[in-house]
Amino acid sequence: MKRRLTTLLIFCGVICLFFPPVFSADPSQSKEAKQIVALVEKAAALTEGKGKAAFPEFKEKGSEWLRGETYIFIADMNGTILIHPANPELETKSILDMKDANGKAFMREFIETAKKGSGWVDYMWPKPGEKKPSKKLSYIKQAKMPNGETILVGAGIYAE
Repeated sequence: MKRRLTTLLIFCGVICLFFPPVFSADPSQSKEAKQIVALVEKAAALTEGKGKAAFPEFKEKGSEWLRGETYIFIADMNGTILIHPANPELETKSILDMKDANGKAFMREFIETAKKGSGWVDYMWPKPGEKKPSKKLSYIKQAKMPNGETILVGAGIYAE
């Protein structure tokens, strides 16, 4: 019995040593997550300086703002989408009470997170061009436009 337990502990130790991201307590500390934080911080600063005049830049395919599965989205503090390059049909619509596949009112969490300044929110959302929801972790930051309107700026990474 002791031998089995020792073997199991060694096996678990090797797995943790060679595959630490699998057991990471905080996925927001990955290299990709740090890139998302930097992108959102930069987008928030641009929006604070230029206001809605910055929005077309966020829709330029192949730009730093819109590449592969990564895109910037912006909403007001009432849950209305101001810009969403992956789903432009959502723009000007409130998704305040929209729930993900698990029943999470994610926009409400975005707003609460933005009210605190910034942070991460996990939820289910389809990858661009797909219908099936995937697990997503988005970094949300509060920003203030030149006209004084408070908004939230976000981008995320898919976990699957």
